[in-house]
Parts: sequence; structure tokens; C-alpha cells
Amino acid sequence: MLVRHGESEAYQDGSLFPLAGGHGDPPLSSAGRAQARRVCARLGRSGVDAIYVTNLRRTAETAASLADQLGLDLQVEADLREVYLGDWEGGIFRKMVASGHPISQRMFAEERWDVIPNAEPAAAFADRVRAAIGRIAVRHPGQRVAAFTHGGVIGQALALAARSRPFAFVGAENASISRLVITAEAWIVRGYNDTAHLDRAG
Repeated sequence: MLVRHGESEAYQDGSLFPLAGGHGDPPLSSAGRAQARRVCARLGRSGVDAIYVTNLRRTAETAASLADQLGLDLQVEADLREVYLGDWEGGIFRKMVASGHPISQRMFAEERWDVIPNAEPAAAFADRVRAAIGRIAVRHPGQRVAAFTHGGVIGQALALAARSRPFAFVGAENASISRLVITAEAWIVRGYNDTAHLDRAG
């Protein structure tokens, strides 16, 4: 299962997020912490055998209560970190997309992150996502794994599985669950952007 982290703190113009390895590393917002509790409560009943997070804090913060429920350690797979956004890291990406910057429009039209100056090349991003998921699958044959990751990574992984357009699955909601089945022959998409746990009242 690929679980997107909860909502992170909003970007304030002129105040960049702290960086981890060059990537923007904001904490969860109060809404994101509530989303995290809900997704973890649901996953706690799903027979999860292992939990992975990235080296960016919002994934570990989202997964923490599931680890507590199940008595499992959080294992770090750094190559599931978000796509590197080059000159638009630290929260600038959000500002540029919200303002309709021409490069952001080109990014969506061409379906590639690397139109952003100094962003991660599309092929390199696809290769590291493929390799990271492959390593996890090898470590956990026949097991159910919850990998807490990022929207761009989820989109890339599902596009690889479905052999679809690059951005066909971009836009997973915060704290959503998407499902991949990994076999020796193929990656199979079993679900995308499941937010039923967030839609319930209370």
C-alpha cells in the first residue's frame, strides 16, 4: 500500500521550509495530524506486516500512530522521497502552481517535473521509485507493506504499473491509500486515492 502523508504546514511567502537533503521538509499541520490518526486507525485493521517512511518528516509523523498500534518499527526507504523540485524547493513550488506560473503550466501540459529549473530528471525519478519499490517487495514476499510516501512518488509508481501517461495518477489526496500488488511478472494497480476513512463524520 502506498499512503500519502497528511497535510503539511502551509507555505508562507518569503519563509522557506527547512530542507532535508535539499528537499522541503515541513511538519504536518493540525489538520494533517488528524488525517494521520484516521488513516492509521484504518490501516491498523488491515494486516500490515511492515511500515516504511521516507527521510522527510511528514511521512514519519503520519505513520507514527500505526507503528505504535502494531508494535512495528518505521523503516526508512529514502528513495521513496518526493521528486526533487530544484529551484522550486522549500515551498516555492506551491506558490508557483497557485499563481499559474508559465513553467507550472508547461509542467502539467508536458507531464514532467523536470521543466522546473534544476529539478530531478524524469528518467532518474522513475528509476529510483522503481528500484525502491522493488527492494521493498524483495524484502517482504507475500506480506502487506504500508509505505508512507508522497504524491509525486505515488503518481510515478502507479504510472509505471499501469504504463500510463506520466501524470495520470498525480493528485492523490493527503492521507489517501493506493494499492499495488507486486509479482515477479508485473506490478498491478488495485486501488487509487482511497479516502473513505477521511469521509466519515466524527
